Amino acid sequence: MSRVLLRGAQVVTMAADRPDAERLDILVDGDRIAAVHENIEAPDAEAVDLSGRIVIPGLVNAHLHTWQTALRSVGADWTLMEYLTHLHGECVGHYTPADMRIGTLAGALNQLNCGTTTLGDWCHNALSPEHADAAVEGLVEAGIRAVFLHGTPYRSPDTPHPLAEIDRLLDGPVRGHGLLTLGMALQGPQYSSPDTAVADFRAGAERGLLVSMHQSGGEPAPGWQAVRSAGLFGPLTNVVHGSGLPDDWIATLVEAGATFTTTPENELGQGHGAPVTGSLLRLDSAPSLGTDTDTAVPGKLLTAARIALAHQRGLDHDRHRRTTGLYADSPSVTARQALSWATVGGGEGTGTGRPGGPDRGGHAGRPARRRRPGTQPVAGARPGRHGPARRHRRHRGRDGRRHLAQTRSRAAHHRPRQGEGTAPGVRGTAAAQRPARRLPRLRPDRPVSPRRAGGRAR
Repeated sequence: MSRVLLRGAQVVTMAADRPDAERLDILVDGDRIAAVHENIEAPDAEAVDLSGRIVIPGLVNAHLHTWQTALRSVGADWTLMEYLTHLHGECVGHYTPADMRIGTLAGALNQLNCGTTTLGDWCHNALSPEHADAAVEGLVEAGIRAVFLHGTPYRSPDTPHPLAEIDRLLDGPVRGHGLLTLGMALQGPQYSSPDTAVADFRAGAERGLLVSMHQSGGEPAPGWQAVRSAGLFGPLTNVVHGSGLPDDWIATLVEAGATFTTTPENELGQGHGAPVTGSLLRLDSAPSLGTDTDTAVPGKLLTAARIALAHQRGLDHDRHRRTTGLYADSPSVTARQALSWATVGGGEGTGTGRPGGPDRGGHAGRPARRRRPGTQPVAGARPGRHGPARRHRRHRGRDGRRHLAQTRSRAAHHRPRQGEGTAPGVRGTAAAQRPARRLPRLRPDRPVSPRRAGGRAR
Protein backbone atom coordinates (compact mmCIF):
# COMPACT_ATOMS: atom_id res chain seq x y z
CA MET A 1 0.00 0.00 0.00
CA SER A 2 1.08 3.59 -0.57
CA ARG A 3 2.32 6.03 2.04
CA VAL A 4 0.47 9.29 2.57
CA LEU A 5 1.72 12.32 4.50
CA LEU A 6 -0.99 14.57 5.94
CA ARG A 7 0.52 17.97 6.63
CA GLY A 8 -0.38 20.83 8.90
CA ALA A 9 -3.70 19.75 10.45
CA GLN A 10 -4.91 20.60 13.93
CA VAL A 11 -4.76 17.07 15.37
CA VAL A 12 -6.90 15.98 18.31
CA THR A 13 -5.23 12.83 19.66
CA MET A 14 -7.40 12.37 22.79
CA ALA A 15 -4.26 11.23 24.61
CA ALA A 16 -4.32 12.21 28.27
CA ASP A 17 -0.79 13.62 28.18
CA ARG A 18 -1.25 15.69 25.00
CA PRO A 19 -2.86 19.11 24.43
CA ASP A 20 -6.44 19.34 23.17
CA ALA A 21 -5.16 20.07 19.66
CA GLU A 22 -1.72 20.36 18.04
CA ARG A 23 -0.50 21.41 14.61
CA LEU A 24 1.11 18.16 13.45
CA ASP A 25 1.93 16.00 10.45
CA ILE A 26 0.59 12.45 10.17
CA LEU A 27 2.35 9.73 8.17
CA VAL A 28 0.05 6.92 7.06
CA ASP A 29 1.67 3.70 5.85
CA GLY A 30 -0.98 1.51 4.22
CA ASP A 31 -3.81 1.34 6.75
CA ARG A 32 -1.65 2.20 9.79
CA ILE A 33 -0.62 5.53 11.30
CA ALA A 34 3.18 5.27 11.27
CA ALA A 35 4.18 8.60 12.85
CA VAL A 36 2.72 11.81 14.23
CA HIS A 37 4.90 14.82 15.00
CA GLU A 38 5.95 18.15 13.57
CA ASN A 39 7.66 18.52 10.19
CA ILE A 40 7.82 14.87 9.14
CA GLU A 41 10.11 14.24 6.18
CA ALA A 42 8.91 11.43 3.90
CA PRO A 43 9.95 12.06 0.28
CA ASP A 44 8.41 8.78 -0.90
CA ALA A 45 4.94 9.65 0.47
CA GLU A 46 2.10 11.42 -1.28
CA ALA A 47 1.69 14.76 0.51
CA VAL A 48 -1.77 16.16 1.29
CA ASP A 49 -2.12 19.67 2.72
CA LEU A 50 -4.60 19.66 5.61
CA SER A 51 -3.85 23.19 6.81
CA GLY A 52 -6.95 24.72 8.36
CA ARG A 53 -8.52 21.34 9.04
CA ILE A 54 -9.17 19.31 12.18
CA VAL A 55 -8.26 15.63 12.38
CA ILE A 56 -9.92 13.55 15.10
CA PRO A 57 -9.92 9.84 15.95
CA GLY A 58 -12.53 7.77 14.15
CA LEU A 59 -15.85 7.83 15.99
CA VAL A 60 -17.14 4.67 17.69
CA ASN A 61 -20.91 4.15 17.68
CA ALA A 62 -21.19 1.60 20.46
CA HIS A 63 -24.88 0.77 20.05
CA LEU A 64 -26.94 0.74 16.87
CA HIS A 65 -29.50 -1.64 15.36
CA THR A 66 -28.47 -1.27 11.71
CA TRP A 67 -31.02 -3.85 10.58
CA GLN A 68 -33.71 -1.21 11.23
CA THR A 69 -32.21 1.40 8.89
CA ALA A 70 -34.67 0.77 6.05
CA LEU A 71 -37.41 2.04 8.42
CA ARG A 72 -35.59 5.31 8.99
CA SER A 73 -37.65 7.95 10.86
CA VAL A 74 -40.85 5.90 10.81
CA GLY A 75 -40.92 6.08 14.61
CA ALA A 76 -39.88 9.68 15.12
CA ASP A 77 -42.88 10.22 17.41
CA TRP A 78 -43.00 6.77 18.99
CA THR A 79 -42.68 6.25 22.71
CA LEU A 80 -40.66 3.25 23.90
CA MET A 81 -43.81 1.16 24.23
CA GLU A 82 -44.96 2.11 20.73
CA TYR A 83 -41.52 1.19 19.37
CA LEU A 84 -41.68 -2.21 21.05
CA THR A 85 -45.25 -2.77 19.88
CA HIS A 86 -44.91 -1.70 16.26
CA LEU A 87 -41.37 -2.75 15.43
CA HIS A 88 -40.76 -5.78 17.63
CA GLY A 89 -44.36 -6.90 17.88
CA GLU A 90 -45.46 -6.35 14.28
CA CYS A 91 -42.48 -5.98 11.93
CA VAL A 92 -39.68 -8.35 12.91
CA GLY A 93 -41.32 -11.52 11.66
CA HIS A 94 -41.67 -10.09 8.16
CA TYR A 95 -37.92 -9.52 7.69
CA THR A 96 -36.23 -11.72 5.11
CA PRO A 97 -32.47 -12.32 4.93
CA ALA A 98 -32.37 -9.85 2.01
CA ASP A 99 -34.02 -7.22 4.22
CA MET A 100 -31.37 -7.82 6.88
CA ARG A 101 -28.53 -7.36 4.39
CA ILE A 102 -29.96 -4.20 2.87
CA GLY A 103 -30.76 -2.59 6.22
CA THR A 104 -27.37 -3.47 7.68
CA LEU A 105 -25.49 -2.31 4.59
CA ALA A 106 -27.34 1.01 4.42
CA GLY A 107 -26.94 1.55 8.16
CA ALA A 108 -23.21 0.84 8.08
CA LEU A 109 -22.66 3.08 5.06
CA ASN A 110 -24.53 5.87 6.77
CA GLN A 111 -22.30 5.48 9.80
CA LEU A 112 -19.19 5.80 7.65
CA ASN A 113 -20.74 8.88 6.10
CA CYS A 114 -21.20 10.33 9.60
CA GLY A 115 -17.56 9.76 10.57
CA THR A 116 -18.01 6.49 12.45
CA THR A 117 -15.23 3.99 11.79
CA THR A 118 -16.15 1.37 14.42
CA LEU A 119 -19.66 0.13 15.10
CA GLY A 120 -21.33 -1.96 17.81
CA ASP A 121 -24.05 -3.55 15.68
CA TRP A 122 -26.72 -4.92 18.02
CA CYS A 123 -28.50 -7.37 15.71
CA HIS A 124 -31.43 -8.75 17.71
CA ASN A 125 -33.41 -9.96 14.72
CA ALA A 126 -31.35 -12.98 13.66
CA LEU A 127 -34.39 -15.14 12.98
CA SER A 128 -32.30 -17.83 11.30
CA PRO A 129 -28.70 -18.57 10.33
CA GLU A 130 -29.51 -17.06 6.93
CA HIS A 131 -30.63 -13.82 8.58
CA ALA A 132 -27.42 -13.63 10.61
CA ASP A 133 -25.22 -14.37 7.60
CA ALA A 134 -27.01 -11.70 5.55
CA ALA A 135 -26.41 -9.09 8.26
CA VAL A 136 -22.72 -10.04 8.42
CA GLU A 137 -22.55 -9.74 4.63
CA GLY A 138 -23.91 -6.19 4.85
CA LEU A 139 -21.19 -5.18 7.31
CA VAL A 140 -18.48 -6.77 5.18
CA GLU A 141 -19.72 -5.00 2.03
CA ALA A 142 -19.73 -1.65 3.81
CA GLY A 143 -16.11 -2.08 4.89
CA ILE A 144 -16.68 -0.78 8.43
CA ARG A 145 -14.93 -2.15 11.52
CA ALA A 146 -17.68 -3.69 13.62
CA VAL A 147 -18.59 -5.89 16.53
CA PHE A 148 -21.48 -8.04 15.33
CA LEU A 149 -23.57 -8.58 18.46
CA HIS A 150 -25.73 -11.57 17.63
CA GLY A 151 -29.21 -11.60 19.11
CA THR A 152 -32.70 -12.90 18.51
CA PRO A 153 -36.15 -11.33 18.85
CA TYR A 154 -37.52 -11.15 22.37
CA ARG A 155 -38.36 -14.62 23.67
CA SER A 156 -39.34 -16.50 26.82
CA PRO A 157 -37.23 -15.60 29.88
CA ASP A 158 -36.28 -19.27 30.21
CA THR A 159 -34.97 -19.60 26.63
CA PRO A 160 -31.15 -19.46 26.52
CA HIS A 161 -29.15 -17.77 23.81
CA PRO A 162 -28.63 -20.07 20.79
CA LEU A 163 -25.02 -21.11 21.44
CA ALA A 164 -24.84 -23.38 18.42
CA GLU A 165 -25.34 -20.30 16.27
CA ILE A 166 -22.65 -18.39 18.19
CA ASP A 167 -20.17 -21.22 17.61
CA ARG A 168 -21.13 -21.45 13.93
CA LEU A 169 -20.48 -17.73 13.44
CA LEU A 170 -17.16 -17.99 15.29
CA ASP A 171 -16.04 -20.86 13.08
CA GLY A 172 -17.29 -19.42 9.80
CA PRO A 173 -18.80 -16.09 8.68
CA VAL A 174 -17.07 -13.84 11.24
CA ARG A 175 -13.67 -15.54 11.51
CA GLY A 176 -12.65 -14.80 7.92
CA HIS A 177 -13.03 -11.02 8.15
CA GLY A 178 -10.32 -8.98 9.84
CA LEU A 179 -12.60 -6.00 10.52
CA LEU A 180 -15.30 -8.03 12.33
CA THR A 181 -15.49 -9.50 15.81
CA LEU A 182 -18.39 -11.34 17.42
CA GLY A 183 -20.33 -10.55 20.57
CA MET A 184 -23.60 -11.63 22.18
CA ALA A 185 -26.68 -9.39 22.36
CA LEU A 186 -28.37 -10.94 25.39
CA GLN A 187 -31.81 -10.47 26.85
CA GLY A 188 -29.71 -10.05 29.91
CA PRO A 189 -30.48 -10.17 33.60
CA GLN A 190 -33.47 -7.85 33.17
CA TYR A 191 -35.46 -9.96 30.72
CA SER A 192 -34.18 -13.50 31.42
CA SER A 193 -34.74 -15.82 34.36
CA PRO A 194 -31.84 -15.93 36.83
CA ASP A 195 -30.67 -19.38 35.68
CA THR A 196 -30.82 -18.40 32.02
CA ALA A 197 -28.98 -15.13 32.63
CA VAL A 198 -26.17 -16.94 34.47
CA ALA A 199 -25.91 -19.58 31.73
CA ASP A 200 -25.72 -16.94 28.97
CA PHE A 201 -23.09 -14.89 30.80
CA ARG A 202 -21.02 -18.00 31.48
CA ALA A 203 -21.21 -19.03 27.82
CA GLY A 204 -19.91 -15.62 26.77
CA ALA A 205 -17.08 -15.74 29.30
CA GLU A 206 -16.02 -19.22 28.17
CA ARG A 207 -15.73 -17.94 24.59
CA GLY A 208 -14.10 -14.63 25.53
CA LEU A 209 -16.94 -12.64 23.95
CA LEU A 210 -18.41 -9.27 24.82
CA VAL A 211 -21.92 -9.68 26.24
CA SER A 212 -24.21 -6.68 25.90
CA MET A 213 -27.70 -6.19 27.33
CA HIS A 214 -30.49 -3.61 27.51
CA GLN A 215 -31.67 -2.09 30.79
CA SER A 216 -34.27 0.67 30.55
CA GLY A 217 -36.30 1.96 33.46
CA GLY A 218 -37.51 -0.10 36.37
CA GLU A 219 -35.77 -1.79 39.25
CA PRO A 220 -33.22 -4.53 38.54
CA ALA A 221 -34.80 -7.94 38.02
CA PRO A 222 -33.62 -10.98 40.06
CA GLY A 223 -31.27 -12.01 37.26
CA TRP A 224 -28.89 -9.17 38.14
CA GLN A 225 -28.22 -10.54 41.62
CA ALA A 226 -27.82 -14.06 40.23
CA VAL A 227 -25.14 -12.94 37.77
CA ARG A 228 -23.37 -10.92 40.46
CA SER A 229 -23.39 -13.89 42.86
CA ALA A 230 -21.86 -16.02 40.10
CA GLY A 231 -19.05 -13.46 39.69
CA LEU A 232 -19.73 -13.03 35.98
CA PHE A 233 -19.74 -9.24 35.65
CA GLY A 234 -16.46 -7.95 34.21
CA PRO A 235 -14.73 -5.94 31.47
CA LEU A 236 -16.58 -7.90 28.78
CA THR A 237 -19.95 -6.79 30.19
CA ASN A 238 -21.67 -3.90 28.41
CA VAL A 239 -24.88 -2.37 29.77
CA VAL A 240 -26.91 -0.36 27.24
CA HIS A 241 -28.92 2.56 28.69
CA GLY A 242 -28.71 1.53 32.36
CA SER A 243 -31.71 3.73 33.13
CA GLY A 244 -33.37 2.72 36.37
CA LEU A 245 -30.30 1.07 37.88
CA PRO A 246 -29.73 2.44 41.39
CA ASP A 247 -26.41 4.14 42.07
CA ASP A 248 -25.18 1.22 44.17
CA TRP A 249 -25.70 -1.14 41.25
CA ILE A 250 -23.92 1.21 38.87
CA ALA A 251 -21.03 1.42 41.34
CA THR A 252 -20.89 -2.39 41.57
CA LEU A 253 -20.74 -2.76 37.78
CA VAL A 254 -18.12 -0.03 37.36
CA GLU A 255 -15.97 -1.64 40.04
CA ALA A 256 -16.22 -4.95 38.18
CA GLY A 257 -14.96 -3.25 35.00
CA ALA A 258 -18.26 -3.27 33.11
CA THR A 259 -18.99 -0.52 30.59
CA PHE A 260 -22.12 1.53 29.97
CA THR A 261 -23.42 2.83 26.65
CA THR A 262 -25.90 5.67 26.64
CA THR A 263 -27.98 6.71 23.63
CA PRO A 264 -29.09 10.11 24.95
CA GLU A 265 -31.34 11.40 22.18
CA ASN A 266 -33.38 8.22 22.04
CA GLU A 267 -33.44 7.70 25.80
CA LEU A 268 -34.81 11.20 26.40
CA GLY A 269 -37.19 11.15 23.43
CA GLN A 270 -38.76 7.70 23.80
CA GLY A 271 -38.87 7.56 27.58
CA HIS A 272 -36.18 5.05 28.53
CA GLY A 273 -35.23 7.29 31.43
CA ALA A 274 -32.52 9.85 32.09
CA PRO A 275 -29.03 9.01 30.77
CA VAL A 276 -26.66 7.60 33.40
CA THR A 277 -23.86 10.00 32.42
CA GLY A 278 -23.86 11.87 35.72
CA SER A 279 -23.87 8.71 37.83
CA LEU A 280 -20.83 7.45 35.94
CA LEU A 281 -18.94 10.74 36.16
CA ARG A 282 -19.42 10.82 39.92
CA LEU A 283 -17.67 7.44 40.03
CA ASP A 284 -14.76 8.74 37.94
CA SER A 285 -16.04 6.67 35.04
CA ALA A 286 -17.65 7.66 31.74
CA PRO A 287 -20.06 6.26 29.14
CA SER A 288 -19.66 5.24 25.56
CA LEU A 289 -22.23 6.59 23.12
CA GLY A 290 -24.64 5.17 20.58
CA THR A 291 -27.50 6.34 18.39
CA ASP A 292 -29.64 3.23 18.97
CA THR A 293 -32.15 3.15 16.13
CA ASP A 294 -32.53 5.02 12.85
CA THR A 295 -36.29 4.56 13.16
CA ALA A 296 -36.32 7.35 15.75
CA VAL A 297 -33.18 9.50 15.57
CA PRO A 298 -30.43 10.39 13.08
CA GLY A 299 -27.30 8.27 13.13
CA LYS A 300 -24.87 11.11 13.88
CA LEU A 301 -22.74 10.20 16.86
CA LEU A 302 -21.44 13.75 17.38
CA THR A 303 -25.05 14.85 17.76
CA ALA A 304 -25.41 12.24 20.49
CA ALA A 305 -22.24 13.60 22.12
CA ARG A 306 -23.59 17.16 22.07
CA ILE A 307 -26.94 16.06 23.53
CA ALA A 308 -25.23 14.07 26.28
CA LEU A 309 -23.00 17.06 27.05
CA ALA A 310 -25.81 19.61 27.08
CA HIS A 311 -28.12 17.39 29.12
CA GLN A 312 -25.54 16.78 31.83
CA ARG A 313 -24.47 20.42 31.91
CA GLY A 314 -28.11 21.45 32.26
CA LEU A 315 -28.64 19.14 35.22
CA ASP A 316 -25.44 20.38 36.86
CA HIS A 317 -26.26 24.05 36.25
CA ASP A 318 -29.71 23.58 37.75
CA ARG A 319 -28.31 21.76 40.78
CA HIS A 320 -25.71 24.50 41.29
CA ARG A 321 -28.33 27.28 41.14
CA ARG A 322 -30.64 25.49 43.56
CA THR A 323 -27.76 24.82 45.97
CA THR A 324 -25.95 28.18 45.87
CA GLY A 325 -28.40 30.60 44.28
CA LEU A 326 -25.68 31.54 41.81
CA TYR A 327 -24.68 30.71 38.26
CA ALA A 328 -21.74 28.36 37.85
CA ASP A 329 -18.35 29.92 37.14
CA SER A 330 -17.25 27.11 34.80
CA PRO A 331 -18.81 24.15 33.01
CA SER A 332 -19.05 20.89 34.92
CA VAL A 333 -18.28 18.81 31.82
CA THR A 334 -16.02 19.77 28.92
CA ALA A 335 -16.25 19.30 25.17
CA ARG A 336 -13.10 17.18 25.34
CA GLN A 337 -14.84 14.79 27.71
CA ALA A 338 -17.81 14.48 25.37
CA LEU A 339 -15.54 13.76 22.41
CA SER A 340 -13.77 11.10 24.48
CA TRP A 341 -17.12 9.36 25.05
CA ALA A 342 -17.54 9.15 21.27
CA THR A 343 -14.02 7.83 20.66
CA VAL A 344 -12.03 6.32 23.54
CA GLY A 345 -15.17 5.38 25.47
CA GLY A 346 -16.61 3.68 22.42
CA GLY A 347 -13.54 1.50 22.05
CA GLU A 348 -14.00 0.36 25.64
CA GLY A 349 -17.75 -0.14 25.25
CA THR A 350 -17.38 -2.34 22.17
CA GLY A 351 -14.42 -4.30 23.53
CA THR A 352 -12.27 -3.17 20.60
CA GLY A 353 -9.90 -1.07 22.70
CA ARG A 354 -8.83 2.50 22.15
CA PRO A 355 -9.64 3.76 18.63
CA GLY A 356 -6.63 4.01 16.32
CA GLY A 357 -5.02 7.27 17.36
CA PRO A 358 -1.81 8.96 16.24
CA ASP A 359 -0.11 8.29 19.53
CA ARG A 360 -0.91 4.59 19.29
CA GLY A 361 -0.01 3.74 15.72
CA GLY A 362 -3.65 2.90 15.08
CA HIS A 363 -5.68 2.42 11.94
CA ALA A 364 -5.93 5.42 9.66
CA GLY A 365 -9.67 5.96 9.82
CA ARG A 366 -9.75 9.57 10.93
CA PRO A 367 -12.28 12.19 9.78
CA ALA A 368 -10.96 15.59 8.73
CA ARG A 369 -12.94 18.83 8.53
CA ARG A 370 -12.15 22.41 7.60
CA ARG A 371 -11.60 24.63 10.60
CA ARG A 372 -13.63 27.82 10.48
CA PRO A 373 -12.11 31.01 11.89
CA GLY A 374 -12.37 31.07 15.67
CA THR A 375 -13.40 27.42 15.94
CA GLN A 376 -12.21 25.57 19.02
CA PRO A 377 -10.84 22.30 17.60
CA VAL A 378 -12.43 19.87 20.06
CA ALA A 379 -15.88 21.48 20.17
CA GLY A 380 -15.93 22.18 16.44
CA ALA A 381 -14.89 18.75 15.20
CA ARG A 382 -17.20 17.33 12.56
CA PRO A 383 -16.62 14.32 10.31
CA GLY A 384 -15.64 14.52 6.66
CA ARG A 385 -17.09 12.43 3.86
CA HIS A 386 -14.43 11.38 1.38
CA GLY A 387 -14.33 7.64 2.24
CA PRO A 388 -18.10 7.00 2.24
CA ALA A 389 -18.53 8.90 -1.05
CA ARG A 390 -16.58 6.19 -2.83
CA ARG A 391 -18.54 3.44 -1.13
CA HIS A 392 -21.92 4.91 -2.11
CA ARG A 393 -20.90 4.90 -5.75
CA ARG A 394 -19.59 1.37 -5.54
CA HIS A 395 -22.98 -0.04 -4.51
CA ARG A 396 -25.03 1.74 -7.16
CA GLY A 397 -27.24 -0.65 -9.09
CA ARG A 398 -27.34 -3.50 -6.57
CA ASP A 399 -30.57 -4.94 -5.21
CA GLY A 400 -30.39 -2.48 -2.32
CA ARG A 401 -30.34 0.53 -4.67
CA ARG A 402 -33.72 1.87 -3.58
CA HIS A 403 -32.76 2.04 0.11
CA LEU A 404 -29.26 3.30 -0.63
CA ALA A 405 -30.70 5.97 -2.91
CA GLN A 406 -32.73 7.18 0.05
CA THR A 407 -29.54 7.22 2.14
CA ARG A 408 -27.73 9.25 -0.52
CA SER A 409 -30.67 11.64 -0.88
CA ARG A 410 -30.67 12.40 2.82
CA ALA A 411 -26.88 12.65 2.91
CA ALA A 412 -27.05 15.23 0.09
CA HIS A 413 -29.10 17.50 2.34
CA HIS A 414 -26.20 17.59 4.77
CA ARG A 415 -23.27 18.08 2.42
CA PRO A 416 -20.67 20.58 3.51
CA ARG A 417 -20.83 24.09 2.22
CA GLN A 418 -18.78 24.99 -0.77
CA GLY A 419 -15.12 25.01 0.18
CA GLU A 420 -15.59 22.53 3.02
CA GLY A 421 -15.13 18.76 2.92
CA THR A 422 -11.97 16.85 2.19
CA ALA A 423 -8.59 18.37 1.49
CA PRO A 424 -7.52 19.30 -2.04
CA GLY A 425 -5.46 16.52 -3.52
CA VAL A 426 -7.21 13.65 -1.72
CA ARG A 427 -8.26 11.02 -4.23
CA GLY A 428 -11.90 10.15 -4.79
CA THR A 429 -13.32 13.39 -3.36
CA ALA A 430 -15.44 14.63 -6.24
CA ALA A 431 -18.73 13.77 -4.57
CA ALA A 432 -17.64 15.37 -1.32
CA GLN A 433 -16.49 18.62 -2.94
CA ARG A 434 -19.67 19.44 -4.84
CA PRO A 435 -21.56 22.53 -3.65
CA ALA A 436 -24.52 21.83 -1.40
CA ARG A 437 -27.72 21.03 -3.28
CA ARG A 438 -30.29 23.81 -3.31
CA LEU A 439 -33.38 22.45 -1.58
CA PRO A 440 -36.88 23.19 -2.88
CA ARG A 441 -38.96 25.84 -1.20
CA LEU A 442 -41.83 24.00 0.42
CA ARG A 443 -45.28 25.56 0.59
CA PRO A 444 -48.02 24.01 2.71
CA ASP A 445 -50.61 24.65 0.01
CA ARG A 446 -48.68 22.98 -2.79
CA PRO A 447 -47.59 19.32 -2.91
CA VAL A 448 -43.99 18.60 -3.82
CA SER A 449 -43.11 15.89 -6.31
CA PRO A 450 -40.54 13.23 -5.34
CA ARG A 451 -38.17 14.69 -7.95
CA ARG A 452 -38.35 18.22 -6.50
CA ALA A 453 -37.99 16.87 -2.95
CA GLY A 454 -34.56 15.52 -3.82
CA GLY A 455 -35.48 11.97 -4.74
CA ARG A 456 -36.13 10.25 -8.06
CA ALA A 457 -39.67 9.70 -9.30
CA ARG A 458 -40.47 6.00 -9.52
